[in-house]
Amino acid sequence: MIGRRGAIGMGLGLAAGAARAQPAGWPDRPFRLIVGYPAGGPSDVFARLMANQMGPRLGQNVVVENRPGGGAVLASETAVRAPADGHTWLHADNGILVYNPALYVRLPYDPDRDLTGVGFIGRFPLYIVCRADAPWADFRTLLAASQARAPTYGSPAIASPHHLAMELVKRRSGLAAEHVPYRGGQAAMQDLLAGSVETVMIDTATGLPFIRDGRVRALAVLTEERTVEVPDVPTMRETGYDAVAFGWQGISVPKGTPAPIIARLNAELVRAVASDEVQARTRALGIQTTRWSAAEFDAFVATENALWRPLIRDLGIRLDS
Repeated sequence: MIGRRGAIGMGLGLAAGAARAQPAGWPDRPFRLIVGYPAGGPSDVFARLMANQMGPRLGQNVVVENRPGGGAVLASETAVRAPADGHTWLHADNGILVYNPALYVRLPYDPDRDLTGVGFIGRFPLYIVCRADAPWADFRTLLAASQARAPTYGSPAIASPHHLAMELVKRRSGLAAEHVPYRGGQAAMQDLLAGSVETVMIDTATGLPFIRDGRVRALAVLTEERTVEVPDVPTMRETGYDAVAFGWQGISVPKGTPAPIIARLNAELVRAVASDEVQARTRALGIQTTRWSAAEFDAFVATENALWRPLIRDLGIRLDS
């Protein structure tokens, strides 16, 4: 997790350096932050938090534009067609930057060629959960039971980070489980409590309240280390299977945006994420934050590409066929 004072100091230093090098008169109009999901969802909430923090420091308003639909393809295309002058930002995530090139045969943008990173907002740990009265005490007992009968597992959507994370778990551990996609994490959790589905792969923002009040049992978490929020839940690695996965969010801009502008935007994003308001939100939801540079964010995305695109292709998942 990020240290707030360190991140703020880093952000101030980067901002000062970037300010000396960025084009004169920039920014000269309001910014656009394009979000590929509906208003009110987790992506929109965090995009607006960043907009509210970054706009005043940059001296211009940040207008959030929601362009939902089609796996955020419309939003992504809108962003890549904008001038590469730093005034148009894209709220980016696993789907936009990593999954979509493997999910769509005909994609009107190439994230590797057309977008470049500004920085990271946060990553959402993923938990495998079951009802509190389920017969599985931990992941190992679930795994053993699945060899006789495959349980069902719910996820917020086909090709969501949750769905693909469980498929990775299945590949790495030999777990047998049948996917039941839902329209959102809350719907999956409600069906879990109702007994309509037996397990769910859920992110911390949606699942943590259910875990904390004892309505569900977390069998494993897909982080590198145990989480502060639920320290008694073992990681998949502890269980003996190397499966690490998160949902995550960041900000990208059109390729060709001048490096000094990217550096300034990164500095302000780092400072925004480190603010008391944002840290209070992320801590309450168990979201992990970092103070990555733009280059570190791009390197992270490249690592994600190497893992998830081959898995998606192996699974044969297509969203436009």
